[in-house]
Amino acid sequence: MPNNTRQAGIVGIGSAVPDKILTNADLEKLVDTTDEWIKTRSGICERRIGTDQTAASDLATEAARAALASAGMGAEALDLIIVATVTGDSPIPSTASLVQHRIGSPRTPAFDLSAGCSGFVYALSVARGLVASGLHTNILVVGVDMLSRVTNWQDRTTCVLFGDGAGAAIVSPVGEGEGILSFCLGSDGSRGDLLRIRAGGSRLPASAQTVQDGLHSIEMSGREVFKFAVRIMGDAAVEALEKCGLTPADVDLFIPHQANIRIIEAAARRLELPDEKVFINVQKYGNTSAGSIPLAMDEAYRSGLVKKGDLVVLVGFGAGLTWAAAALRWAM
Repeated sequence: MPNNTRQAGIVGIGSAVPDKILTNADLEKLVDTTDEWIKTRSGICERRIGTDQTAASDLATEAARAALASAGMGAEALDLIIVATVTGDSPIPSTASLVQHRIGSPRTPAFDLSAGCSGFVYALSVARGLVASGLHTNILVVGVDMLSRVTNWQDRTTCVLFGDGAGAAIVSPVGEGEGILSFCLGSDGSRGDLLRIRAGGSRLPASAQTVQDGLHSIEMSGREVFKFAVRIMGDAAVEALEKCGLTPADVDLFIPHQANIRIIEAAARRLELPDEKVFINVQKYGNTSAGSIPLAMDEAYRSGLVKKGDLVVLVGFGAGLTWAAAALRWAM
């Protein structure tokens, strides 16, 4: 980074998931599937599902409070809140504004960001730039999604994949040589129809007909998305490392988007990383979209798998199609 900017890094982290566990055995009762089929193709054994009373802002608020406690910081110290989500409480107001009110951070600017499962790393890049420039000092970044709300529970190819969850991080100035080192972000809108929800926006507003036709649920061309993800996860991670003069051999912990065990394993092979340097919790939570990476990052930290000074690489892909990777020197 240029000498006239500040180093920005993560100084607090937290996460939240619903209490309810939906196992593969439970899904066997809902659709034509088996525990073996799900585990073989995705690595998922169970996922967390929110109750009818749970909204994205509830999980986001819980994760935010945990991140603030981790940082030893009060909500009044925040000067910006960014929430990455595609399943906010409602189109307006933003979920970020709801979180701002509920954590007690009055008048703090807040906005949502939409980049699918890449959303948290996208939001992290915005926060890093604003802290580094001096425009903001303490930024709350939350990734949260409740994909159970937009899942077609009769579609055996997709309903086995998704769960609900949130993760949060506090981005603030850190010491020289620490913090977020580089990013690789990208998007290919020409392939947006491979992973989409067709109705509910200005192109196809909600109506009785769109609900009847099931157009408010996730549609995914699984094979094409899989091929894209296998390639882009490794490529994006390598590019992020190259931007800060490092290589996969320097990585202490790789934290990928938890979408599918086969995709994660392919990315790890591309980087030639041993199993002990790859964090995986997809078996417990499934794909939680924007919540995936910060949830995994929080769990890795609390499990003692990452410590101050470690080189951590985050990488994800999602609707858009989007991709995002970050290299950071752990500052906590």
